[in-house]
Amino acid sequence: MKAKILFKNTVLFFVLSLFTSLNFAVWAQENYIYENTIMETGADRAPVYLPLLSGKKVGILTNQTGVVKVEDGYVTSGNQLKSATHRYKLVHLVDFLIENKIDLKKIYAPEHGFRGTADAGELIKDGKDTKTKLPIISLYGNNKKPTKEQLQGIDVMLFDLQDVGARFYTYISSLHYLMEACAEQNIPVIVLDRPNPKGAAIDGPVLEMKNTSFVGMHPVPVLHGMTIGEYAQMINGEKWLKNGVQTNLTIIECANYNKKNKYSLSVKPSPNLPNDLSINLYTSLCFFEGTNVSVGRGTEKQFQIYGSPFIKNSSFSFTPKPNDGAKDPMHNGKLCFGEDLSKHEFIDSLSLQWLLKAYKNTEDKSKFFNNFFIKLAGTNKLQQQIEKGLSENEIKKSWQNDLEAFKKIRKKYLLYSDF
Repeated sequence: MKAKILFKNTVLFFVLSLFTSLNFAVWAQENYIYENTIMETGADRAPVYLPLLSGKKVGILTNQTGVVKVEDGYVTSGNQLKSATHRYKLVHLVDFLIENKIDLKKIYAPEHGFRGTADAGELIKDGKDTKTKLPIISLYGNNKKPTKEQLQGIDVMLFDLQDVGARFYTYISSLHYLMEACAEQNIPVIVLDRPNPKGAAIDGPVLEMKNTSFVGMHPVPVLHGMTIGEYAQMINGEKWLKNGVQTNLTIIECANYNKKNKYSLSVKPSPNLPNDLSINLYTSLCFFEGTNVSVGRGTEKQFQIYGSPFIKNSSFSFTPKPNDGAKDPMHNGKLCFGEDLSKHEFIDSLSLQWLLKAYKNTEDKSKFFNNFFIKLAGTNKLQQQIEKGLSENEIKKSWQNDLEAFKKIRKKYLLYSDF
């Protein structure tokens, strides 16, 4: 039976490898991942960071994406691959650290919680990890920045979250507050870097500081084209922390990483980003969260479909219902009309086509936007441009000067090649 499963997995890997770069993960099942790769995340480079933690009392900000690859044999795919395909077991970083005798004291959790099961925006309570019995401190809700008391007894802080490369994805905001709190308490921060699934893509309006919020804290575009390690360096270097404090910051870089190569996530980063396509389209479809249009929460195609009861001239429909990713989804139980993008090709930039189309085909345009839209956009201008009927090209052209200015700032903090 095991031989049949292994053969099936090997064949599946070979088929997928015809379509996907062999530099990165292409398939995972039941906590195993099959790769023919030389790329390592920061978390995979244990010999580099374990000595920095030895003998220290360690805190960690992480969630379900904080996994380490542990080699567990290999399979071969005939003569058509230059080398064997390695099989890795995915081990959570918390368990890995404990196994390696690191004195881990506290777990700090971002939006969606330590296990990554909470709804977006859901209040997460402090608790205890059932496996390790370590205390879990929530850094979401009213307590986004760890207090002096919550950092008491910590010598060094470890950060390991898989970001998706979008300004409004709140893990970079959690990073900001963690760095700020640790700087104030003279606690060094070590960031275990991970690839950006959007690579070097830079696009979207640059946030105006008058519109700062937890879904946008810094003057960067929606797509910033940086890994979370590079982003941490920019936060520090640009002195964006309160009172200009700077963190004692160490980045454990990814090894053999180039942003031009596609990166497939082995663990979904949050409940409503179930696959690579949803992550890819998220940066374009997330604008709908500031409108009366559903992005598929309460379905099995989150961020791969969109629709509302108010859109006309559409043959595609769906009905949101409570599920593991959304306990009370927008338009719960109501028939929504829109578009199915689940077979759409991957896009390298930010697309406004679906937002413009939904606005055009919505019956009552006065009720289309809500107050959250400006926070997501980071500017009042985008909504005004859409309401005036500007085309996507016209809107994107208005971003270019700000994007060029951002690129000059960004360049100072890059750790990896864009090409």
